[in-house]
Amino acid sequence: MRGWPVTLTEGPVGLRPLRHRDAAVWRELRVRNADWLRPWEPTNPETPLFRSGLGPYVSMVHTMRREARQGLALPWVVTHEDRFAGQLTIGAIVWGSARSAQIGYWIDRQVAGRGVIPTAVALAVDHCFFTVGLHRLEANIRPENAASRRVVEKLGFREEGIRRRHLHIDGAWRDHICYALTVEDVPGGLRARWIAERRQAFPRSS
Repeated sequence: MRGWPVTLTEGPVGLRPLRHRDAAVWRELRVRNADWLRPWEPTNPETPLFRSGLGPYVSMVHTMRREARQGLALPWVVTHEDRFAGQLTIGAIVWGSARSAQIGYWIDRQVAGRGVIPTAVALAVDHCFFTVGLHRLEANIRPENAASRRVVEKLGFREEGIRRRHLHIDGAWRDHICYALTVEDVPGGLRARWIAERRQAFPRSS
């Protein structure tokens, strides 16, 4: 796939491909953040929140690398100050006349609220639109997940309605709000727009 593998950075925030040697820190973050993540993450036996072994991570890396080779996913680690801070995956890529994909992410609670995920999403969106060649990106988020909804709303994703019982999460089929962007929505790039807005809102910290 064009534009993969790739590492992207903006200030202290980075996106880089998943690595096998991240297994130990991934496990530590997932277990430490289990209560923080459980209400929002799809029920997926390949990436359980509670497990002492490294097998689930290794299996996930193999699966995601295979999907990346097939042009079906872009699996990134989110870094903050060069430390593993979460994941961001562009998945369910459809080519042909659709050229669409879905975006999902999680972040270590210790660095939440610092603009890490919005910056990472902006980097990923620009790469997908202007290098990979996708046309549309969706983020499907539970209505109750206010923090995740704020991320996409701050970035200008368009709310497109409810997807009823869209994913199995935390023991039941849950409704999700569909948010979306197309390349026409960000002609000058999402990263530049987000950074400019952030500097205007926080001139000293930016």
